[in-house]
Amino acid sequence: MKPKLDFINAKLNKLKNDSLFRKLEDTIVNKQFIHVKNKKLLNLSSNDYLGLNIRNLYFKQFQSSSRSVTGNDKKFLELEKKISKHKSQENTIVYPTGYMANLGAITAIIEKHDTIFSDELNHASIIEACRLSSAKIKIFKHNDMNDLESKIKKTKGKKFIVTEGVFSMDGDLSKIKEITEISSKYNGITILDDAHGDFVFGKDGKGTASQFGVSKKIDLYISSLSKGLGSFGGYVSSQKNIIELCINRSKSFIYTSALPSTIIEFTLKRFNSNREQNRKKLWANIKLFHKGLQELGYETNSVSQIIPIIIGDEKTTIQFGKYLFKNGIFAQPIRYPTVKKNSARIRFSVTAWHSKKDINKTLAILEKCTKKFKTV
Repeated sequence: MKPKLDFINAKLNKLKNDSLFRKLEDTIVNKQFIHVKNKKLLNLSSNDYLGLNIRNLYFKQFQSSSRSVTGNDKKFLELEKKISKHKSQENTIVYPTGYMANLGAITAIIEKHDTIFSDELNHASIIEACRLSSAKIKIFKHNDMNDLESKIKKTKGKKFIVTEGVFSMDGDLSKIKEITEISSKYNGITILDDAHGDFVFGKDGKGTASQFGVSKKIDLYISSLSKGLGSFGGYVSSQKNIIELCINRSKSFIYTSALPSTIIEFTLKRFNSNREQNRKKLWANIKLFHKGLQELGYETNSVSQIIPIIIGDEKTTIQFGKYLFKNGIFAQPIRYPTVKKNSARIRFSVTAWHSKKDINKTLAILEKCTKKFKTV
């Protein structure tokens, strides 16, 4: 008789054979660098896009409970008011993570008789939240407004359109202006997850909806505090009654401990810092990196700080990543199930931490890598 847990090893071996096995490495991150196995590398995998240098963090006693029990420190309310103003919304609620914000908000307001229209490239947290809502789910082709409209016009009942602002694996932008027009035409409710666009795009970093002049047409914003702000947590921002419903129905808010006040104070410091100066530096780096990739012969749909080089084959992608690592560049290979099979890629994240010298060094290594693996 085989040991009853033998199937676990079989699953692991299949992942290894398919070049999909992952393991965790011990790392230390410091500004634009990452230390792995006593090796110092340029970090091109960070989501700390603005690179705000805030120090003197100190720890207080944690709340050790949910916000509805003993954890509602007044610093939460201070941060939520600032975010509400930032998004031009009535109210905001902070969640422990962006993933939990998606789970909490979508399941709180959407029910099984409703219909969700979700972009096929939406983040895993959106996909999971849609499933948990028990609503009917209709996937529309990525940024295909004809497909979206053909599906929504045939649908009765409450209709919710969910999209990302900046798509996390491709770095392209949602057609949010067209989405709001379709939503308005068919009396839909628009939900925008702007985790990667928030604090980066739009006037004063107000996000992708601001970039396209449709901020007021978004019914519910979901975003992250761990990317543009480089802190931790997520949030939902909307009109007052929607936030009240989230407070009362979001399981991922009600049944978990609050973020430590120290994290909230750190977030406030970053929020109140000179973000615009760093945002300008970030965009200079983005333009330099995009220009360099084009000169190397790469084509990308990205128009953001997330810049993938799509290689396709998983094994080649891993070898490409190892070559970068060996030459001092830390940029992670992204494989199935994060992306479709045979669309594996190296995903670069440009931040304001990087200098012009850092970008040029990365491009020089990429040129050697490109010649070695013939990826252009």
